Amino acid sequence: MDPEKELNGLDNYAFTKSEHLCEIPADDSERKQQLPDREAEQNKLAYSVTEVPPWYLCIILGTQHYLTAFGGIIAIPLILSKELCLEHDTLTQSHLISTIFFVSGLCTLLQVTLGVRLPILQGGTFTFLAPSLALLSMPQWKCPAWSQNANLVNTSSPEYIEVWQSRIRECSRLNRHLGTIWLQGSIMVASCFQIFVGFSGLIGLFMRFIGPLTIAPTISLIGLSLFDSSGNDAGKHWGISALTVSIIVLFSQYLRHIPVPMPAYNKTKKFHSTKIYVFQILPVLAGMTVSWLICYILTEYKVLPSDPEAYGYWARTDLKGDVLGQAPWFRFPYPGQWGMPTVSPAGVFGILAGVISSMIESVGDYHACARLSGAPPPPKHAINRGVGIEGIGCLMAGAWGTGNGTTSYSENVGALGITKVGSRMVIVTSGFLMICMGMFGKVAAIFTTIPTPVIGGMFFVMFGVIIAAGISNLQYTDMNSSRNIFVFGFSMFTGMAIPNWVFNHPGAIVTGVTELDQVLRVLLTTSMFVGGFFGFVLDNTIPGSKKERGIVVWKEAHQQSGETLESEEVYSLPFGIGSRICTASWVRYIPFCPKPAGTDSGNVGNNEDTIMEKTDQALPNRDTRL
Repeated sequence: MDPEKELNGLDNYAFTKSEHLCEIPADDSERKQQLPDREAEQNKLAYSVTEVPPWYLCIILGTQHYLTAFGGIIAIPLILSKELCLEHDTLTQSHLISTIFFVSGLCTLLQVTLGVRLPILQGGTFTFLAPSLALLSMPQWKCPAWSQNANLVNTSSPEYIEVWQSRIRECSRLNRHLGTIWLQGSIMVASCFQIFVGFSGLIGLFMRFIGPLTIAPTISLIGLSLFDSSGNDAGKHWGISALTVSIIVLFSQYLRHIPVPMPAYNKTKKFHSTKIYVFQILPVLAGMTVSWLICYILTEYKVLPSDPEAYGYWARTDLKGDVLGQAPWFRFPYPGQWGMPTVSPAGVFGILAGVISSMIESVGDYHACARLSGAPPPPKHAINRGVGIEGIGCLMAGAWGTGNGTTSYSENVGALGITKVGSRMVIVTSGFLMICMGMFGKVAAIFTTIPTPVIGGMFFVMFGVIIAAGISNLQYTDMNSSRNIFVFGFSMFTGMAIPNWVFNHPGAIVTGVTELDQVLRVLLTTSMFVGGFFGFVLDNTIPGSKKERGIVVWKEAHQQSGETLESEEVYSLPFGIGSRICTASWVRYIPFCPKPAGTDSGNVGNNEDTIMEKTDQALPNRDTRL
């Protein structure tokens, strides 16, 4: 390691916080002069974006990023599995988990190499989950009663396979007169909108009209709309769920600043110990593992009941059968593995609500990631490529059949501030690790044996943080304004009330056009769409100053200068593509091509009233990392 990277004799800078011991200054002026230097030293990066750490550190930190995203990525297929009638088919659940990890790894490599080129990890998105669940909750997609009974389910029968695969790719043959509803194809078509918005450069114009009062209800309602699912899972055994929540909270909030000595090795010190902030980095995984182990012990000692009708039965760890024995050692996910996807208008319009929310989140993540990784502000062409590549990632996720899309993970952006390692080579390593994990079937099979109450406890913490993260956007608005209070309150209430009524009265929407009925039913049962729609309309039509709406604060946080030589080094295309292709004068008209150094291309937010969903100032305050 370079001598400049060493601090206080510690060989593993990335995991260690520096301690500064000094004499108390004699007066206030001396103390004030020392504070900036001390803060600068604490915030110093071990490795910047373009630097490459040693290979072993890349593997360690890449594994950390993979595990940081673990909770969010694994939660999505576990939630979808119930609506896909896979509650008692753990082997297929493991295939879904393998697929989403595999695609997340591919999308991460694309984003880091050809997209925004920042150290930002890609994974499944909860913004797609709400419209997907609304789509699958329609009457014709209700799971057959026999598929909910473990004693009646034969996972290898053609009839059962058609039941769950039809919900990913095509509609049931018995319901063709109702029109076709396709989750997989709908994601693919909706992702084309994101590809177009990104590579055409329209993202800046689009975000001129998006403010905190639109973002807050949209993001918050993602978590609120899933309270029923979380409560049902946790209610299988409230004691185990409470234990899971308590352990995650203990690790993530109370013990996060306590380092744990871990063995390490290098050429100079040989075997020695180093301090790692394990509780701050892996609270969700550690909390679930402890609860999982306790459930295993209670199962082995026959403390938990063996009667399926008894309370606490679902906390047992032996309910999944021999899924580890059935799962293959090696399985290569491929496009169209569930069948040929097809499309319907209802699915496309529903998923579009998730696409728009995902774009808003990602643009804010790019700026936060740039600051935490020591990179200059992302210019327009980099943001355009980033959004476009995310659209391609969603297209791939639909083709592979994950039942979800992909987006940038803010949890991993926050991890950059913990490790002080901003190298994108670490994220490349993490992408390769996710691809490898996605191809080992038994790894995903292990995750399907997690007891339902443990998953419910994890959902309580995770969705609670999502709700708070959405509401925290209001800190940039004037909440003493009756206008803003009305816009937010009305958007939140309608986002809960209207979807609930439409869900309970599915036959109330009858326009005479079957396809239109489906579109309206899906949109009006998607909480984040309803709340975001009213927030968007009211915020842009009710008179109010930009300062009152919170737009001024967001804009000031992102006012940056034009391109510099350093930004060209960070954001230029790899393998000499930028120097060979993007040097002609006509390239300036291509929104996603790098501009020559010195060109005032600006970034998204300089000359437009751009609203970024997250900033580096918001991350510490909101603390959305678990």
